[in-house]
Amino acid sequence: MLEKLARNDLFVRYYNLSRGGVLTALSFKTSIDAPSRFRRVSDAGAFLGLTPKKYQSGEVDRNGGISKQGNRMTRTLVYEAASCLLTRYGTDISLAIWTNELRHRMGYKKVIVALARKLTTLMLSMWKSEIFYNERFKAVN
Repeated sequence: MLEKLARNDLFVRYYNLSRGGVLTALSFKTSIDAPSRFRRVSDAGAFLGLTPKKYQSGEVDRNGGISKQGNRMTRTLVYEAASCLLTRYGTDISLAIWTNELRHRMGYKKVIVALARKLTTLMLSMWKSEIFYNERFKAVN
């Protein structure tokens, strides 16, 4: 059954993007369910709880850790895929320049969360538009 799922276009797209496994793609697909319910692809990061919590009261306006809303397993698997991209394929991916710029400004774990959020938005946009990801050209039909 996993071999049949691995040949599915969505899973091939996700693997080309993040080199993540079938479980990550399957969890992402079941969590998102219907990509049409998101007006903006950036909403998918918030749906999985990969956006910062806001603390606002009077004059106080602080950002906290990630909100941890949504599916815990999917969030964990996408985080792990982002972590693997940084550690195993850090210089081979087209996102390396972006992540290296972030590393100078913030900590390693925050960079992983930012990359996980970017992977989520890229995956959803590829799913909606039915295109494949190519590191050299960013996206290809």
